[in-house]
Amino acid sequence: MGEDVRLRPHFSLGRVVQLAKELYDIEATASELPSERDQNFLLTASNGERFVLKVANPGVWRQVLACQNEVMSRLARECIPCPRPLPTLHGELLSEVADEEGEPHFVRLVTFLPGTPFAQAKPHTPALLRRIGSLFGSIDRLLASLNFPVLARELPWDLQCAPATIRRYKDAILDAGRRSLVDGYLELFDQVADKLSALRRMLVHNDGNDYNVLVGPPAWEREVVGVVDFGDMVVSYAAAEPAVAAAYAMLGKEDPLAAAAEVIAGYHSVFPLQEEEVELLFPLMCMRLCLSVCLEAHQRGLVPGNEYLSVSAEPAWELLERLKQLPPRLALYRLRHACGYAPCPQGDAVAKWLAENRHLVGPVVAPELMANAVLIDFSVGGCNAGAPHLWQDVAAFSKALFDKIAARQGKVGLGRYAEARPFYTSALFAGSEPRTVHLGVDAFVPAGQPVLAPLEGTVLSVQDNAGPLNYGPTVMLQHEAQGERPKFYTLYGHLSRKTLTSTKPGRRLRRGDILGWVGESCENGGWPPHVHVQVIADLLGYHGDFPGVAAPSQRAVWLSICPDPSPLLGGPLHVAAKEGPGTTELLARRHRHFSPVLSVAYRRPLHLVRGYRQFLYDQDGIPYLDAVNNVPHVGHSHPKVVAAACRQLARLNTNTRYLYEELVSYAERLTALVPEPLRICFFVNSGSEANELALRLAEACTGGREIIVLDGAYHGNTTSLIDISPYKFNGPGGRGAPPHVHVVPTPDPYRGLYRQGQAEVGKRYALHVQQVVDELHARGISPIFICESLMGCAGQIVLPPGFLAEAYRAVREAGGICIADEVQVGFARLGTHFWGFQTQDVVPDIVTLGKPIGNGFPLGAVITTPEVAAAFHSGMEYFSTYGGNPVACAVGLAVLDVIAEEHLQENALRVGTRLKAGLAELTARHTIIGDVRGMGLFLGVELVLDRERLTPATEQAAYVVERMKELGVLIGRDGPSANVLKIKPPLVFSEADADRLVATLDRVLDEDFVVGR
Repeated sequence: MGEDVRLRPHFSLGRVVQLAKELYDIEATASELPSERDQNFLLTASNGERFVLKVANPGVWRQVLACQNEVMSRLARECIPCPRPLPTLHGELLSEVADEEGEPHFVRLVTFLPGTPFAQAKPHTPALLRRIGSLFGSIDRLLASLNFPVLARELPWDLQCAPATIRRYKDAILDAGRRSLVDGYLELFDQVADKLSALRRMLVHNDGNDYNVLVGPPAWEREVVGVVDFGDMVVSYAAAEPAVAAAYAMLGKEDPLAAAAEVIAGYHSVFPLQEEEVELLFPLMCMRLCLSVCLEAHQRGLVPGNEYLSVSAEPAWELLERLKQLPPRLALYRLRHACGYAPCPQGDAVAKWLAENRHLVGPVVAPELMANAVLIDFSVGGCNAGAPHLWQDVAAFSKALFDKIAARQGKVGLGRYAEARPFYTSALFAGSEPRTVHLGVDAFVPAGQPVLAPLEGTVLSVQDNAGPLNYGPTVMLQHEAQGERPKFYTLYGHLSRKTLTSTKPGRRLRRGDILGWVGESCENGGWPPHVHVQVIADLLGYHGDFPGVAAPSQRAVWLSICPDPSPLLGGPLHVAAKEGPGTTELLARRHRHFSPVLSVAYRRPLHLVRGYRQFLYDQDGIPYLDAVNNVPHVGHSHPKVVAAACRQLARLNTNTRYLYEELVSYAERLTALVPEPLRICFFVNSGSEANELALRLAEACTGGREIIVLDGAYHGNTTSLIDISPYKFNGPGGRGAPPHVHVVPTPDPYRGLYRQGQAEVGKRYALHVQQVVDELHARGISPIFICESLMGCAGQIVLPPGFLAEAYRAVREAGGICIADEVQVGFARLGTHFWGFQTQDVVPDIVTLGKPIGNGFPLGAVITTPEVAAAFHSGMEYFSTYGGNPVACAVGLAVLDVIAEEHLQENALRVGTRLKAGLAELTARHTIIGDVRGMGLFLGVELVLDRERLTPATEQAAYVVERMKELGVLIGRDGPSANVLKIKPPLVFSEADADRLVATLDRVLDEDFVVGR
């Protein structure tokens, strides 16, 4: 059938070079390219220009090749990127020549299309997939106007004859299980075969596989630069074109349908698909994959060793296995949605009937209870959802929930339909994208309450879906079509075990009949007592179970399959959640009211609504592992810290002119953690305020304001602190150092003046401090030296040993004051020590602390010696209205309790050591990593383009941060060249989190934009 791969030409490289000269007057070298039936050669001319010489299989008709040339020429004229045929010296686009054995073959020369095969590009972003679809839509828009009868030919790769071809060659598949898999897809295709005759037919490229589509050089938004190989052009189904492209785009994807949907959406946007074509796309995709594996198995025996024939075979088998698990109609609905059609048309009919006939339906629980129903907000940001951990103690959560219902004079608490929730955390809801969107409504009533049929129907199934956070005992009813009422199904979950024996499949129920009873937590999957009610327009082949929660990206599809069940509750209630503002809308509103200097993280900003421990949750309940926000020191929304703030806020919140125990207790606890003679506290609201006060204290002691700072340092956002922060005043918009600020080199052992391995690096850097001190001392000035104990904005730098000891000595010998800025690294973050300055074996005169000590609550502190504090007694009162208020002190005490009780310093050491080791291991595989540094949970990874020259990989670092976010891990970047990945998570970060971060970074560092391929 069609061309036989055994008839493949066998031209030598020498013969090809000769033909290039004779036919085209091109002096070139030649190398063979992979191909199935023809021979293709890359010609490189002496001037560097490249061409492709194509030698056709002897079974190909001349007219077919002429049509291919004509199509490529027309596409090129329309600026659609593809190879363009070039004439010989005699003006011919096609020549007949003999090989070394005298056999005739048709030869042609086409332009070389530079690019990377899509199969070899990383990653395959949604935008790139959509561009592939758009390209083939553009091609087909032109091909639809062409008529080449000779291309209505017999071809193995034509989907019109795919079933016959597959049946002819599938016995070449040696594995019986794989043959059976192909048979299953043939049965699926046979079910829709009668619909094929209605499909449009036209000329199609027919081979948009992942090696024939070329993409451009690595970029933030990679472009599709062309398509090659028009050898399989054929008159076939118009839908075959996007089906082929989508089939290969699905290879290797965690969610293959998501990839296919992007390709189809791109195609449809340029060359619209008819609904009947969309209906057959998924079966056609599967047929193309089956064709691929069958023909590969057949041809492998005919042409051993031709890797081109098997390049996609194993990925295709893996994809076929994965697609077998998917309901075919779900695939249809997702593809319909991609094309802008109603995903599940029957869902619209069900929703319409329910909305118009509310008086005929419900209620699911006793009417007297529903008369006193209250809505419960379980949305991601809702106050009733609680933190995800609360659902682990179902008894406590149940009591709190029913207490809230009673406090609102309710008898039933109603959980909303279409609501994104944060607590679906078990493996049951995991996947390439977590499932968070609720597809039913919940009626929270005490266990044992009867559940009523809201409408007559037949019991379809009674099943115990046991397991943590599953449905537990479940009943499904079938409601047959009657008059204008369409057929649909209803599901009732979290019932009692008693239901399993009292309700039987096949039983006919009338409206109001008892179908089961609400289960206890111990029998209903581990949830607070309630019944989950769901309407289903299409069972998709499920029996006894059905997804009750959907992934946010598939929200519209699943809500179409499962319409709003509010009418089943009886009465006029509407229990559907309202969608909040989308990210685009929220960003536009923000831009209207805030200056652009208040930047937003990430190119595609995150819309966050909840944080818990080391995770942040967006509006859809998608969790992001937070490895960059050091301010929530003991974890986002730590319950002990939250409770302390709430209790104190409800009791007393005033200022330090009054006596209250919390202030003194916190000062005692805090000063017990620092060495002598640091015993005097000042409480403020932030790290910036702490550093401002520290400067005033130091100036009171020294009588001057000459300040020594490290290059790259950042100490706060006030005017005076910007003046002592080279990170700011030497950056964009900065005005340089004021006269009283003296900058010394960053003590960077990796790329600074003195490097790792050199003798006494710390002391050599300290000599620069000594030099400034000597200059100031000669003028009778005692200096102020402020230094981060480890440098953050300068690039997560660990100061070399001995630096602070020598610098402090020089400053103090000149009568100066030493300030340790511990805002980022203090409070147990480093693991080995509680304070950063302890790693340098020094004791500062003043220590400053910022918001991490309050876990994000406005709290900062200055700790100093009695002598320094005494010098501040000038007669002018120091007062911070809100600094050290009772709530702040209660929060601070709670943070100290959590650090001790949860052994977070030990955790920082253990997890940080594991994380740093994992990052260091990546250096062997990724040459872009120049240095891994840090201590505990304060780490940096410096990216460089060249390990010898240390050229900063700034753009690559920006890309890595963005891609890590897209994969659910938040990190940042810093340093003078913004090429250092910064990692400083909450101290509750776990070893599993560390492993996930390393694995995700490993994946991203292998992507093309980083590697540069």
